[in-house]
Amino acid sequence: MTEPEGPVPFRTFILKVANRCNIDCDYCFVFNSKDQTARRLPARMDLAVVRAAARRIGEHASAHRLRTIHVVLHGGEPLLVSVGHMAGLLQAVRDSVPTGTRVLFELQTNGTLLSDAWLDLFERYEVAVGVSLDGPPHANDRHRLTHAGRSSAASAVRGIELLRTRPHLFAGLLAVVDLANDPVEVHDYLAAFEPPVIDFGLPHATHDDPPHRSDPSVPEYGLWMSRVYDAWLARPECRHSVRMLEDIVALSSGVRGSVETLGLAPPTSIVIESDGSIEAVDTLRSVEEGATWLGLDVLRHSFDEALWHPKLLHRQHGKDALAEQCRACPFVDVCGGGYLPHRFSEAQGYQNPSVYCADLEHLIRHVQGSLRQHGWNPYAQAASSP
Repeated sequence: MTEPEGPVPFRTFILKVANRCNIDCDYCFVFNSKDQTARRLPARMDLAVVRAAARRIGEHASAHRLRTIHVVLHGGEPLLVSVGHMAGLLQAVRDSVPTGTRVLFELQTNGTLLSDAWLDLFERYEVAVGVSLDGPPHANDRHRLTHAGRSSAASAVRGIELLRTRPHLFAGLLAVVDLANDPVEVHDYLAAFEPPVIDFGLPHATHDDPPHRSDPSVPEYGLWMSRVYDAWLARPECRHSVRMLEDIVALSSGVRGSVETLGLAPPTSIVIESDGSIEAVDTLRSVEEGATWLGLDVLRHSFDEALWHPKLLHRQHGKDALAEQCRACPFVDVCGGGYLPHRFSEAQGYQNPSVYCADLEHLIRHVQGSLRQHGWNPYAQAASSP
């Protein structure tokens, strides 16, 4: 009898290099959600913790013969650490990665603290930089204000324009959907910065704390993203991708997607907190206190130990981990049951359809209908695969 395969190894390591932020987004899953652990963690990741994490990353890459790994610098706001501290962090990771493994550094920032000194450092270590921005100032300022209640839009735009002077470092823009904003206006405003990618995220919500809707019987978020799709398709001069939409196209064709919010591929990311704790995907902080906690840390535990943790093993089970309604759904290979935090309820745990189930179905139908209008059967490639 063949032994069952083990869990898929981690390939993306998210380092919480800072656990403070210089703005106060009201939807932030780190500081303004049910889990307030981040406020009690060190403000920045000490270099001793960095070195321990880097050794563990190197061990994991070596043990699983990984040719490429992603190291994502996150927060809070990661640029709250000094340039010198970040340089030490990047070098420690690079020194610990085995020969034959390529490390790709990525950083997600609100953009307000970007400077030439930061970009010089990112040039040296080839760090790709993504910036969070929800649209034009009136849209962005619905949620992304400073601690003093002032607009953060102008500072973010200044940072984006500086980043655009080094386009090879520009990873893209991340925007959270707000139904109060016009989707076409938001898309076109973000597209004007010429990002390689626009990544739209749905607000984090659960069945116990559902997303805002003006009419719960209408798939308003699906309609919103469908209008983004139409705007994107109608502008052939634009060269950017829209990650959620491209993933739907790819998954509809039987191709694995690029993010863990859609599809059935096992997630391959793990979070290292500023104190060295190894934790589950950090967006679970929006679910309940302790949802991310594994009881592991890089000083005492390997990433292989995390792979076999019961809180993470369920991520390897594909359809079997989903609610019965999802397993029977014709769109399950594309939506994957929806993003894990969005499935949660106190009564059923994660054994629920996503709170965005109707929205995802509407959007998938819309995208696939568009593909058919252009003469392409989105399932043809999957059906013809051996």
